This record gives sequence, structure tokens and C-alpha cells, in this order.
Amino acid sequence: MKRGLLILATVALMLPPAVLLAQQSPTTPEVKKTAKADEAAKPSGDGAGQAMKDSWITTKTKLALTTDNRTKARHISVETRAAVVMLRGKVSSTEERTAAEEITRGISGVAYVSNALQIVPDEQRKAVDAKDDGIETAIRERLLKDTQLKDAAIKVRSDNSVVTLRGKVQDPKAKSHASDVVRGIPGVRAVKNELAL
Repeated sequence: MKRGLLILATVALMLPPAVLLAQQSPTTPEVKKTAKADEAAKPSGDGAGQAMKDSWITTKTKLALTTDNRTKARHISVETRAAVVMLRGKVSSTEERTAAEEITRGISGVAYVSNALQIVPDEQRKAVDAKDDGIETAIRERLLKDTQLKDAAIKVRSDNSVVTLRGKVQDPKAKSHASDVVRGIPGVRAVKNELAL
């Protein structure tokens, strides 16, 4: 209990005052897991307001994962866009993967959870992490040498050889080409192309 309060106090100190004030507003409706969740997932037109809500959801999710003994939060990456929470990283069991999703679904304001957590037993983690580091390095080198993609701002992440591409490219052709380049790297099992145009 003391640990949870200490973490909450630490997180609260790190948040900008505008985020804290926005969350204390009595007029802020809680999003329930109903048809209103679809509306919550749509940007309201106020990009800064949605970004603030997403930031708050991410913070609450990280805190909940940290304080729940069923998950090792340090291995879980949390990102929120338009109230959709994406979980990435490596967990040691199916139970931990399920618990992480369950905890995230319980966070106020979450419209949907995209669970891309990969199951890697603890005894295999070092080897898998080393392999993922090698895959990420190989992809970055290949993208820098590719004439069509060398100037694109592409972020690469590998979790148990499942590669996620994020960032921005100039057209649909470049987006498709990025997937093809990554699939050509030895050891890549799957590609999740989240590149924006």
C-alpha cells in the first residue's frame, strides 16, 4: 500500500499542472465500456486536449501495472492514441499477458486495448533480448541504405522477433516498401506496420 502511494505521489509530481487540473474537473465524464467508448476513441478536434487525455491514460495504466503484483511493468511499454492503449514488450507467461490487458481495460477512459505483448519465459529473456537488439540494428542499417526510406523518420521495435514500425512516410508505396524491407531481415517473424502517411 505504501509503495503504491509513493509511486502515485511521484507520478503526480512529474505531471504538468494542466494534466492534474484537467483530471480534477468535476465536469469530466468517465468513459464507460459502452457505445460511448467508440465516441471517446474519435479525436474531439482539440488535438491538445486529446493528447492530454491520452497522456493521462498512459500514466494511469503504467501506475496500475506497476502496483499490481501480477505484472512486471518494467517490461511493458504503454502508448495511448485516441483512448486506444497499445501494450508492447515481453512478459513471462500467458497469465501475465492476460493480467496486463485486464488491468488496462479497468482504467477509466480506455476505449480499446491493443495487446501486442510477446510471451518469453524468464530463462529465455537474455537470448531473446540479444536477438531483438540484433534485428533492430539490422533493420535500421537497411533502412538507412534504402534510397526510398533513408530520409523517413521510422522507429523500429522488435519484441521476440515481431517488429513494429512507427513514424511517418511520404506515401502508401513507401509504407508498403518498408514492410518488404523488414521482412527481408533474417530472424523477423512478423511485421506490424503502424507507419502514418
